[in-house]
Amino acid sequence: MATPAAGENPYGLLAALEQGGAIAIATFSILVIMSAASWYIMFVKLFEQQKILNQGKRARTTFWQSANLREGAAKLEKNSAYRQIVDDGIIAQEQHNKLTDPIDQHDWMLGSLARSQGAIASKLSTGLALLATVGSTAPFVGLFGTVIGIYRALIKIGAAGQASIDAVAGPVGEALIMTALGLAVAVPAVMGYNWLMRRNKSVQEELARFTNDLHGYMMSNGAVRPTVQGRPAAAGTTSSVPAGTTATGSAVNTTSNNTTKKV
Repeated sequence: MATPAAGENPYGLLAALEQGGAIAIATFSILVIMSAASWYIMFVKLFEQQKILNQGKRARTTFWQSANLREGAAKLEKNSAYRQIVDDGIIAQEQHNKLTDPIDQHDWMLGSLARSQGAIASKLSTGLALLATVGSTAPFVGLFGTVIGIYRALIKIGAAGQASIDAVAGPVGEALIMTALGLAVAVPAVMGYNWLMRRNKSVQEELARFTNDLHGYMMSNGAVRPTVQGRPAAAGTTSSVPAGTTATGSAVNTTSNNTTKKV
């Protein structure tokens, strides 16, 4: 390695890559790719989660004030998670009427809405496995670079016949940089994974609550619906999903688990 100019640090990342050769450069490149991928996933998933949370707020204030599901679905954002659940519920109810050997409508709708909610939850979890992989493997990738760097440093020290602290500290310190890089990549990935998993749980709880309310609404022909900001949602409008079907019975303003029960 060329003698560094005056005032220039003779040890550091560039020096470690230069001394480490192709293996050190490859290890460093892998760590850079892993870091870039993990940060990309974190920002993308955070955006997706926040988008669904905002959609849930709008659904609570607009959807349940509608006269029927089709009108409520039209008020939801297209291609949104909540719109998908409502559309799948409408399709499932229409399909149930076409079955040649019908099963209980309650079970049919429950299964259909559960599949729709599960598809959304699966999409939300996409990419999180990469964060877990980066968090668990990046330290070992960095350690591999360190081992190779120390091995090369010891060979050079042995060939030079010098065992002083000056001859050992520099090369070994440069090799340890790889371990530090591995930790710098792994720690944000692990923290991001845990944070996003916690947010995912909150999003899925909101979706499950909405799905349960939707199921009760459809099974009661619109008589059972949740309250919105402390008051019954769209009181007096009890239209159901299929055309030509009307609501029966009357709704009593008694709530349990945020739903108005039909009596």
